[in-house]
Amino acid sequence: MEKNIFVLGELNVDLIFSGEDITPEWNREKLVDHFEQVLGSSSAITACVLAGLGHSVYFVGVVGDDPFGHFCINQLNTKGVKTNFVTIDPKLKTGVTLSLSTSKDRALLTYMGAIPKLKKEYLPKGLFQMADHIHFGSYYLQQDIRQKWKEIFSEAKRSGVSTSFDTGWDPDNQWHSSDLLELLEFTDFFIPSEDELFHILNINQLSDIPENLPQKRGMVAVKRGKHGSVLFDNNGTSLHVEAFLVNPIDTTGAGDSFNAGLISGYLANKRGEELLRFANACGALATLRIGGASSVPSMEEVSLFQNSFAG
Repeated sequence: MEKNIFVLGELNVDLIFSGEDITPEWNREKLVDHFEQVLGSSSAITACVLAGLGHSVYFVGVVGDDPFGHFCINQLNTKGVKTNFVTIDPKLKTGVTLSLSTSKDRALLTYMGAIPKLKKEYLPKGLFQMADHIHFGSYYLQQDIRQKWKEIFSEAKRSGVSTSFDTGWDPDNQWHSSDLLELLEFTDFFIPSEDELFHILNINQLSDIPENLPQKRGMVAVKRGKHGSVLFDNNGTSLHVEAFLVNPIDTTGAGDSFNAGLISGYLANKRGEELLRFANACGALATLRIGGASSVPSMEEVSLFQNSFAG
């Protein structure tokens, strides 16, 4: 039976300037190697990759009634994501992120616009009866719904719906650790990057993670970029899987693609090393294209990629 995944999240356009010398300098003009306008946002990229992997994906979010907003909706539809639960608000401007991207890293400048405007009342009636899994990204950017995630996820848990979320970076450097960690009791997969988790827990090494996580929680999958990923189960046992060695073109969306691989693999009953390896493959493939959602892999492509490293 096909499973329904609902992604509750922010929508924005990414304007990606890429090259190896992209650091701006006052009163100087620089030329970049490449430019793309693509669908952005952690939540949207995860949704598109999940749809590419063959899942039935619904997006719940907010955009302005402007060219960028309609671009976001069109891009989601093109990738097979259902958008009948996306709200168009004519009073808002759609969010925009300027991404300065090299082969090694990226810097982001974001105009928030409609990004933080998702509210609980925008969620579809019957969500917990329709959904098999609920995911959201950008915990810190989704400001208007942040205090409602615990309520939403606890209801999902009572309804037998699995859950996951990604934090993203906190631009205010507040991290809201207490509220976030309380949410883990109702979360099947918490999926931060290593750097984000270090700030949330106020630690500086991987070995300190288990003792600083709450006792009541689901699994924690930590993204470590070129160092792979680590999975901590709910009794503190950890599993590390190395990254696939590739030559990155653009790192935009790699973590969000990892999220999609983790969710997809989990719903397909992959566990342990098999699950992390599949998620790592989805993340690695994302670095071989420009823009996180511009081109997403099929299940067959991920499998072929993994097999190319076997032996």
